[in-house]
Amino acid sequence: MESETDALDGVVKLLKHRNLLDLAQVLQRAWLELEESDQYGSRLFSRLTTARVHAPIEDYERLRSLPDYDENELVRTFREIFPPRDHSIEISSVEFVVDTSAPRESNQALIAEIDAQRSLMIAVATGGPRIKSVNAEYQHRRGTIAAKLRELDVPDPNPFSDLWAWYGKWSSGDLPSYHSRRKFISELYGPLVDRLERGSPLRAAGIFREPTGWAKIDRNVNEIRQRLEQASTEEQFQAVGLLCREALISLAQTVFDPTKHKILDDVDVSPTDAKRMLEAYLVTEVAGGENKVARQHAKAALDLANELQHRRTAIFRQAALCAEATAAVINLIAIMSGQRDP
Repeated sequence: MESETDALDGVVKLLKHRNLLDLAQVLQRAWLELEESDQYGSRLFSRLTTARVHAPIEDYERLRSLPDYDENELVRTFREIFPPRDHSIEISSVEFVVDTSAPRESNQALIAEIDAQRSLMIAVATGGPRIKSVNAEYQHRRGTIAAKLRELDVPDPNPFSDLWAWYGKWSSGDLPSYHSRRKFISELYGPLVDRLERGSPLRAAGIFREPTGWAKIDRNVNEIRQRLEQASTEEQFQAVGLLCREALISLAQTVFDPTKHKILDDVDVSPTDAKRMLEAYLVTEVAGGENKVARQHAKAALDLANELQHRRTAIFRQAALCAEATAAVINLIAIMSGQRDP
């Protein structure tokens, strides 16, 4: 069965994907408890379950006063995350509970939790404690970390719902040595811990988080975000790069006009040559010395995205950089084209 932490993450992601941002935001700092009833559902072996959402008092008040439509939408979303099926649960209702525990304010507290989780993952993968003796500790800490990251609106880079899932990764042959396992965990959490230690703001600034209005491109960006959050293997990280390539092709095909934008090296450009088309667009639409820095910034982001998406080896950092550079190109072009104008 899917863990409570992963289930609530799934609900938040699905609400965001459907642009129900107010509902998603109110669940950011909540945690989930599933309580089974004694009755069975209408489907074979389906157990009726209450999804109990524990939220800080201000969020609890918002949840408690949701209009019927929003509350029904929330129940439907929980049921989609937990679809009834054999030997599964069936969400019968969603309840809201006030959580009066004091929130953790310091990044150091979160760093300490992450360090403990990182150490535990390395220990069990390098001859340390047996999984069954520490799995509950891992899952509880995973919930604590995920709740704080949701509050900061930052995805958890750790895709492993429990230590058995982590065992499946390292025992598959991908990480044959103790050194490779330590390196993998270091790279998994490295970027997040670096930002926390620098005190960099983790919460997105909110600038242009909304869709561009270019429907296909917005779908590409949503897919990139979801795939990056879920990726844990080299092939999955490479797939993020391919999605970035498709997003830039869609962007180029949207803004490039062959009657206005002259290809710099005079070749017959193919409809999938995003780099040449976007460079031609920038030279024409952002011309002049006063736009030199903006043009250079957009081209640098384009060069980074273009270089990373073609790498045959991929880790989280490369995939995340590629996704970030691709999003930067899309937002810069959207601004330059007037698509972001009020």
